[in-house]
Amino acid sequence: MSRTVFCAKLNKEADGLVVPPYPGAKGQWIYENICEEAWKDWQAHQTRLINEKQLSMMNPADRKFLMTQMDNYFAGKDFEEAEGYVPETKD
Repeated sequence: MSRTVFCAKLNKEADGLVVPPYPGAKGQWIYENICEEAWKDWQAHQTRLINEKQLSMMNPADRKFLMTQMDNYFAGKDFEEAEGYVPETKD
């Protein structure tokens, strides 16, 4: 049986994550407040940022940048977009 959460990003009840995606308080907050759909959307966006900006997860500044962008993304604040990205339209 899946668990549901009220998703802070999508403002609706939806299936929650199976496990926290990070250790510690941030991972627990995401687990309790972000649904699986919003998390998958973030992961796709994060991948675009990593590729577009050629970020290295070995670089602490790049990891910090992504964490800030993730916080902004889930809080509904302005966040970086990958240049030239046009989302697919759903027919």
